[in-house]
Amino acid sequence: MSKLLHIEDLDAPPTNRPNMAAFLSLGFRPLYIAGAGWALISIALWIFAPQYIGQPLMAVAWHAHEMLWGFIATIAVAFLLTASATWTGFNPLKGAQLGAVCLLWVVARLGFLFGGITGFWIAGIAESAFFGISAICLMNVMLKGKSRRNYGIPFLVLGLGVANVLYLQAALKGDYIQLMQRFDLGLICMAVIALLIGRRVIPFFAMRMVPGLQLPMQARSGHIQLAVSVLAIALGIIGLPLYMAAALAVAGLISLWQAASWKPLSVLHKPMLWILYLGYIAMGIGLLFAAAHISGLGSGVLARSAMHVHIIGMGGFAILIIGMLTRTALGHLGYPLALDQSMLASYYLMIAAVVLRLAALWPSSASGWLLQAAGLCWVLCMGLYLWRFTPRLIRPRHDAKAKPAAGGTPVNVGLKPKTP
Repeated sequence: MSKLLHIEDLDAPPTNRPNMAAFLSLGFRPLYIAGAGWALISIALWIFAPQYIGQPLMAVAWHAHEMLWGFIATIAVAFLLTASATWTGFNPLKGAQLGAVCLLWVVARLGFLFGGITGFWIAGIAESAFFGISAICLMNVMLKGKSRRNYGIPFLVLGLGVANVLYLQAALKGDYIQLMQRFDLGLICMAVIALLIGRRVIPFFAMRMVPGLQLPMQARSGHIQLAVSVLAIALGIIGLPLYMAAALAVAGLISLWQAASWKPLSVLHKPMLWILYLGYIAMGIGLLFAAAHISGLGSGVLARSAMHVHIIGMGGFAILIIGMLTRTALGHLGYPLALDQSMLASYYLMIAAVVLRLAALWPSSASGWLLQAAGLCWVLCMGLYLWRFTPRLIRPRHDAKAKPAAGGTPVNVGLKPKTP
């Protein structure tokens, strides 16, 4: 185990200096820092200092929005902006343009936090531009690189932006029921993207890290899963909840079947892999809970929307994210694919945050303490990531062997070109 968790120079200070050109060379660099940093700040505010959250996007509405669109969707966009460079050979966003998109993201966070109608509108426009520009840039490189199988990805990112606008409209009207309905649409839209990414990278990463392991990529079941998930979104929009629930249940069952086919017992000795498996399995379970809630089959605590929201949002998205943040950053930055003790600790802290948060949903005298403990574990998890990776994300690649791809753009991000 000690050999597994050792990285030769992880504790040694990087010899290369911070470099703005390197920092803005690929989308994951600034947006991983931004997303993880905001995940830390926003949860600390929500749990320990909610009085600083302004209006009209306030209380639960602000928390839900910032977790889904401010954190989770940001990390997804960062990954896609980076992975698409490998898939197509063209970098969708870099340099000043990437910096400008990141600035839009910052404006959105500040506008929603400090409140006021003017700040709300500025933030909404900035955030819509963030998703819109990202979608356009992704489509540009998909077309340029003739990556036909990925043509749908920009539309999913655009769908996140549209769901965000609908959510903000409901928040401005103060319609809580509509707000939660539109949040669920955004959540499912994000789940489609997460399942698509997970289904492609998890078996790929596993086969690269475990010698001799052969896993099915599950392309056919992935297509069915994508189709029923998009159908679930459409059924939710037109107001057919029972059919939406059925579609979500199918998508969830497919997720669990896929995870089982990827031989999960064979990766138990690789924390960088089992964390991804765990997140993917939790996503499938969360979709089943969502189906039960929407169809009215849940009772008691299980009937609360907070249950499936936190299973999907924390057990699924957040666990997948902490795994992807570490694995992809090490690969993209030219470091060995191994964890030090602090990064393994961040995995356990995230898992603890999920368990404690779900436990806090059961009404008891300990609910408040459980919620605060969950928040503390979350903050420590993200803090460990930022502490370890920020110095590396602002510097050139550790191995200094990035090669120019087609078009002269350095896109060696640690994934084999034309990955699924």
